[in-house]
Amino acid sequence: MKKILLLSDTHSFIDAQILKFVKQADEVWHAGDIGNLEVTDTIKKLKPLRAVFGNIDGSDARSEFPLDAKFEVENVSVWITHIGGYPNRYDQRIREEIKINPPKIFISGHSHILKVQYDKKLNLLHLNPGAAGNHGFHKVRTMLRFTLEKGNVQDLEIIELAKRG
Repeated sequence: MKKILLLSDTHSFIDAQILKFVKQADEVWHAGDIGNLEVTDTIKKLKPLRAVFGNIDGSDARSEFPLDAKFEVENVSVWITHIGGYPNRYDQRIREEIKINPPKIFISGHSHILKVQYDKKLNLLHLNPGAAGNHGFHKVRTMLRFTLEKGNVQDLEIIELAKRG
């Protein structure tokens, strides 16, 4: 069993509120727009991290993290990318590949809109954790956490952080 904390769009922001949830997780996944690498360096000191770079990330993040992260945890296949769209509106870059080889969980960020949506056509769970940082139009900073165990996603929770400051 693995407890996962999923965040995105930190835009160089990390605080004690985020770190409280990082400490409770077994792994942290970041869906891009990291900003300053102090964010990911801080997380990595506490927990294992899987991350992708986003459209605002510079060469430092792009050299450390991939555009797409594909892996398996607890017999659950996962694909994380920053700009990926959502069911029936997948980004053109990934549209064909996701139809041919859909993961059990497809994660994207970018929109700053928290979304948990099941894709019945591709039999996958789409997750967008919203934005954990202060930059953007969102009013409330959000993240997701869930447990993976024996091929299943369980105990999915929306975490609402403080209002954007």
